[in-house]
Parts: sequence; C-alpha cells; structure tokens
Amino acid sequence: MEIEIKKGRYRGVVPAPPSKSDAHRLLICGGLSEGTSVIHGVSDSEDMKATLDCLAALGAVYEKTGDTVTVEGASPFLREKELFPCRESGSTLRFFLPLCLLSERRAFMTGSPTLLSRPLDVYEEICLGQGLLFEREEEGLLLQGPLSGGAFKIPGGISSQFVSGLMFALPLLEDYSLLELIPPVASRSYIDMTVDALGKFGVRAELTEENSVILPGKQKYHPAEVTAEGDWSNAAFFLAMEALGQDITVTGLDRETYQGDAVVKRLLPRLGRYRPTVDIENCPDLAPVLMAVSAAMNGADFVNTDRLKIKESDRGQAMAEELAKFGVRVTVGDNVISVDAPRELRTPKEKINGHNDHRIVMACAVLLTLTGGVLEGAEAVRKSYPDFFSELLRLRDGE
Repeated sequence: MEIEIKKGRYRGVVPAPPSKSDAHRLLICGGLSEGTSVIHGVSDSEDMKATLDCLAALGAVYEKTGDTVTVEGASPFLREKELFPCRESGSTLRFFLPLCLLSERRAFMTGSPTLLSRPLDVYEEICLGQGLLFEREEEGLLLQGPLSGGAFKIPGGISSQFVSGLMFALPLLEDYSLLELIPPVASRSYIDMTVDALGKFGVRAELTEENSVILPGKQKYHPAEVTAEGDWSNAAFFLAMEALGQDITVTGLDRETYQGDAVVKRLLPRLGRYRPTVDIENCPDLAPVLMAVSAAMNGADFVNTDRLKIKESDRGQAMAEELAKFGVRVTVGDNVISVDAPRELRTPKEKINGHNDHRIVMACAVLLTLTGGVLEGAEAVRKSYPDFFSELLRLRDGE
C-alpha cells in the first residue's frame, strides 16, 4: 500500500495507543488465571491478534469488544491444541514457548520467515539440557515438554523476552526456580514490567539487585481487571514530530512506567542541542525514529546497535538506505551507526520503502512530514499501530 505524505504543518492532540508490551503480559496472565479476567487497552494490531490466537490455543476463551478483552483462563498443562500461530510477533513467540513446554503434548509454533529466523538459543539450550524436543522446521518450531523448574543461567545481554517467557511458566511448576542473569543485563525495566504484571494476578516474582529472578513454585494466577498503559514506543513517532517543530501534544503516557522506551523523553531533546552519542542497548526499538530525527537536526552516533540486525528488518541498513533518499549519509558499522545530517533535507525523488517493518515505515513518515513524498509498504503499521496513518491525516487537517 502506497501513501503520499504532504509537507506542511501538523497540529493537534494525539492519545497514546495502548502499550503492546504491557498488553501482551496482562493478556497472558489473564489467560492463565483460574477464572475470568478483564483487560482494557488491547489494540487491534497484528501482534495482539497473535497473542490472542495463542491464548486460544492454550485453551483460554476470550471475547474482544472495542479495546477490552474478557478472558476465561485455562491450564497450559491440559491444552489440547498443538498449533500456535505467532504471525510476526517476537514477544508472542518468546512468551509462549515456555508455556507450550509445560505440557507433554507436542506444540508447533508458526510465524513469518523473519520471525522464525530470530535467535532462540536460550530456549534451545534449556530443552537440550532437559532432554526436551526442540526442532526447527521450515514452517515453524516443533516442541514437546514437560519443562522442569530449578536453576537457570541466562545471558543478560540478550532480549529480556526470554526471561519474561520463563517467568510466566515456571511459577506454575512444583519446584522453586531461580533465573541467574549473567551481566550486563539489557532491558531490565521490561523484566520489572513482567514482575509488575504477575503481581497484578497474584503471582510472586522478585528481581534482585544481584540480577537474579526468584520464582517460588506451586503458584496460581488469580483473575483481575486491569488496563494497559499508554505506549511510549509508538507515541515516540508523534513525540518526534513535536521535537521537529510540529504543534502536537501526546496524552495518556505514564511518566512513572517500567517501559524502557520512555527514555525517548530524554533522548529527543539531546538530538536538538548538539551531535550526541546515543546508547540504544536498552531501547533498540527507538533506533529508527531517533535516526530520523537526528537526520533532520545535528546528526548522531548510535552505539550498541548490533540487535538492530535481527528485528523485522535489518533496521540500521534499512534506515541507511531510506535516509540516503533524503540526502543523509549514514555509516553502518558492526555495533555503531553514524548519521551525518545534511544542511537541508531534500525531498525524495524515489519512493520510500518501508522494508515490511512497522518502525521503519513510521520513522520515515515523520521525515516526510517535513519534505513530502510517497511511502510504499505502509500496511506494515498493522503490526503494532493500525491507526497511525489515520491519526497522521487528522493532524495534517488540524482537527
């Protein structure tokens, strides 16, 4: 799908969309509860649909009305279905994989080729160590439990989603479990978010100062009514437009949040004052929009960028290709990316390619509001923010 974005003034108030990160966690906790839970703030994004599909595969029964999901929980030990369709959602895949392993019944987790190519070494090594089935096939992953609790050593520098996935499953086992995170620990705030979500459903977990997660066994999830926070990750694109001079106000964001991407409120002002060095180790999803803003300001050097290669696209390279169309030189190294801002952004003569990546699409859309141009592959926003372009159009009209 192609969209032409007009150069001009954008103004108005944007309500932050609900947090995908928070909603994933709350839905899973509700789907594991013994009773009926109500979760408010669930979008119609493809990632949310993936998690709901996988909850149904576990045996949970849900009904979605607007942005509210009512879910009757189920036991993952008693599931009857084997197919878990994860679409393109990395969170869904990594959160549900340990839950699939609680049962002795086989599970087959499917997803896009890009999703299935992402690293899963942590889970693969656990399965190997416990003699569990873990086979990569062309169309998905074949798994079989039962998973046992106990002590686990996990590299802290990998995605925190591996840690959170184990945190959902291990409290349901008989044994006490301990996750020892080997420093440095990336995205610790998202582990805190999982601790918080578990607590809302009566499950105890503790992340210690020594980077261990303590998970007592024999626990049960209790039903609750909860609301997902506003999403700093997707609000970042409209906050970026504000930083670039547009008259936009974003509402519905909690300043006291566990969302790691809330750091954007500190990073955007830095881009406007000088050419900074920005460490994105704990906020890799912000990289495309920060690169876009730096291209329109003073440039920047981004470090700890290696994880960008294993997202929905190779995000560093994808942004380098698209920013070049605006006259911006980007140098992509092994673990550093340098953006050299031109004196003036030029209007792209070629169509901007979204690389089938929602964050690349939205980051480039931000720059196109300054230059005008055509963006192809705009449908990728359905993954996380289906209403992005309708909101953008409304702001252009100043409604």
